[in-house]
Amino acid sequence: MEVFIFLLAALFSVLNPIGTVPIFVGLTQDYTKSERSRVSLWTAINVFIILIISFFIGQYVLKFFGITIPALRIAGGIIIASSGFSLLNGKFNKNKGINKKVEVEIQSRNDIALTPLAMPMLAGPGSISLLIAFYQEHNSTEEIVFSCLAILTVAFLIFIILRSAHYLAKFLGTSGIVAISRIIGFLTIAIGIQYIISSILSIVRGI
Repeated sequence: MEVFIFLLAALFSVLNPIGTVPIFVGLTQDYTKSERSRVSLWTAINVFIILIISFFIGQYVLKFFGITIPALRIAGGIIIASSGFSLLNGKFNKNKGINKKVEVEIQSRNDIALTPLAMPMLAGPGSISLLIAFYQEHNSTEEIVFSCLAILTVAFLIFIILRSAHYLAKFLGTSGIVAISRIIGFLTIAIGIQYIISSILSIVRGI
């Protein structure tokens, strides 16, 4: 259960679905309620698939390129902390690669569930590296089951949040969403720094 709670909290902080609410509202403002529900569902499904693949297949990618776990954790920690700083500074969209030109192009697309919502807005390098490193340290059958449940729960929360995005935007307002995003950003920075510290300690102990 500790594995479930830790991974759920870490993934939710890194993915930050609350911060995606204003973007989702802007991209789906001309959609019907059923179309918004469909996009929300498929975004959650796409995120789940991306994260599950990263969790189980990522280790083989590391072996192929000869990347060590400490190196991955340091790189992942830097990416995660960088995402956190972007949230605190209000530059999350820019950090995720969503600029004005891309936003205009997105408006004409029929399906936005995979790109840009699922990737790179939600499932990005930070969450992928987090899962790869997490699997290396928690790979017993019980831990894998709880990890998969955590990923499934995060995907379900993403669906609920995006499906309620227009209501959340009205209820919280811009300032409320910014405040929540910055709180999550602070926690995300802490997670990234903890990854870096753990990796450095692991390297020092191995010397």
